[in-house]
Amino acid sequence: MDASSLIAHHATKLRWSGIDSAARVAAATFLHDTLCVGLAGVRAPYADAVLQAARAGNSGAHGPCGILGRNEALPPADAAFVNAFQIHAQEYDCVHEPAVVHPLATMVAALLAELDRGPSRSGEQLLTALVAGVDVAAGLGLAATTPLRFFRPATAGIFGSVAALASLRGEDEGTTRNAIGYALAFAAGTMQAHVEGKPTLPLQIAQAARSAIMAIDLACAGLPGPLDSIEGPFGYLTLFEAGHDVSRLHRALTEGHRITEVSWKPFPTGRAAHGAIVATQMLMREHGLTADQLDRLVYRAPSLIGRLVGRPAVADMGPAYARLCFAWLGAVVLERGTVGLDDFRVERLNDPALLALAGRISVETDDNPDPAAFAPATATAWLRDGRVLEVKVARQFGSPGWPLSREQHLDKARGCLAFAGMEQVHEDLAALFDRLPGEADAGAAINAVLRRPRH
Repeated sequence: MDASSLIAHHATKLRWSGIDSAARVAAATFLHDTLCVGLAGVRAPYADAVLQAARAGNSGAHGPCGILGRNEALPPADAAFVNAFQIHAQEYDCVHEPAVVHPLATMVAALLAELDRGPSRSGEQLLTALVAGVDVAAGLGLAATTPLRFFRPATAGIFGSVAALASLRGEDEGTTRNAIGYALAFAAGTMQAHVEGKPTLPLQIAQAARSAIMAIDLACAGLPGPLDSIEGPFGYLTLFEAGHDVSRLHRALTEGHRITEVSWKPFPTGRAAHGAIVATQMLMREHGLTADQLDRLVYRAPSLIGRLVGRPAVADMGPAYARLCFAWLGAVVLERGTVGLDDFRVERLNDPALLALAGRISVETDDNPDPAAFAPATATAWLRDGRVLEVKVARQFGSPGWPLSREQHLDKARGCLAFAGMEQVHEDLAALFDRLPGEADAGAAINAVLRRPRH
């Protein structure tokens, strides 16, 4: 099969019975994580403005699809847009590291809208769609053999979302392949937003969620789309990646499931900063490092780390920039031991002491040839008394090789819900995801816990 046909086949033929237990557990776990992160996103910078813009774009019309953390509903594509923004706006959503893709932000937003517009879908159907979509989005990222040129969470994410929607709807292969063609037509996402640290990043994910719904709706309405949309001369991999190996996509769709390779984000920052954050914590815990002792701290890591979080701290930076700046994040860790959702207030970002400390922290790039590598890396601290401290980083906290425990996962969920003012639903929401595969109506079950009426 060509790549487009293989994606369509995978999306429409995958069944719950064919998904192993590890992938089943991971799907429910990361769906729970994503919902909690999206609920916390109701307090993200610009979240109210994004909702206002979405309302204005549809002339204020209400719809059947709820918004996470709000007593409001919009038409499906607009609801997906707002929810996807909230999920990614604080850089707290899970990531597939080798693919450099945040696979669930776009996908879960689209699937929530689909659940709310009906008809009823079971928990098994929802989780199957999620597994299929992650296989596709991560598989496209894994097929790349060169560094990011476009913002892959959005560009690969739209294809994963279309695959997930096709699975949930029970579409046939022909309709799904046409929808994949429209995903190509709508795919977009620039890394310039990342370079500048602008809120455009989560908005690109938001637009991918909205466009995925439009793509599947157009195909279901009978419009034919481009068929060779992945490998063709102007297909996705040809245009969006400087180099690719399509056999990697084939393996991703035929050998196991990529949801088991997804990593949590223990901190609301760019994933590329997590190894450095943990290394700083280790220097503090194991060697007693404090801010007043530090002359300079250097995190030497693969090129992807430098590219994504190696920027300097600057005065008047916005929250999106700061979340992608290890120099500033490292200063926060040295000040209070960790980084949390409350650290990105304006007064924190402009704290002169934090900015001065951040000026002593930097990222250097090593000669690792892997364009998607997060490790190995080394954190070295030069102290004012002449001592030199060093910590090696072989893996990232939250990755499959160093996963969050159930208690740590639930602590993160509770913190997200508390940030959103919804801590009272924590226990019920956690219990729901333990039993989600057995729910006959997944959308109704989720809305009942979140106290969202289905419109």
